[in-house]
Amino acid sequence: MLDEGETLGSNMALWCTIRTFVKHAAELGNEQPTKPIFFVKPNNCLLRSGPIHISTHPGEVHHEVECVVRLNQFSQPEAIAVGLDLTDRLTQGELRSEQLPWAKGKCFRGSAYVGGFTDWEHPFESLIDEAHGLKLNLWVNDALVQSAPLRDMTITPTAQIEELLTWAPVSAGDYLFTGTPAGVGQLHPKDLIYATLEANDGTVLSSIETQCD
Repeated sequence: MLDEGETLGSNMALWCTIRTFVKHAAELGNEQPTKPIFFVKPNNCLLRSGPIHISTHPGEVHHEVECVVRLNQFSQPEAIAVGLDLTDRLTQGELRSEQLPWAKGKCFRGSAYVGGFTDWEHPFESLIDEAHGLKLNLWVNDALVQSAPLRDMTITPTAQIEELLTWAPVSAGDYLFTGTPAGVGQLHPKDLIYATLEANDGTVLSSIETQCD
């Protein structure tokens, strides 16, 4: 189900930035890039409700909680949400080791899980502004496994959109997945998932509550 005012057109893209939190890059044994690097998920990877299908996926599924920005006609934020960039880490690693594209590790069915959007008509700089104090959290089976303020990003959302606009056919309604903090890990059937994007006063701006089957 789409939020009011949201459209899902054939041209909608899900732009995803990698290694924007230095601790996440380090935990996977990667160097953080000096400028934003992107991959794209097709819009039919998008999942807004229901379980995460683990048992039917032919590989591993790992969680990566992220802030997702829905872009307006000026390529600025119009709404924000919490999202899960679900990743088949083993497949991704195997393809990367052979210097092959790793779409199979990132673009499988339901691999872009996004919670409800909250209107956010502020510039990209606001996402890391301490006054707003936006923070990501992810619990698996009531254990907090990922948690970080967006201001910990070392490749900022502003840098991401500026780089993206130099070459990408960005359109109104596109999503920007802005990267995940450290703490990623494998999901298993029956795992309970709760993810939030919060303001500095603890207000939950967006959430995902689901389970793995």
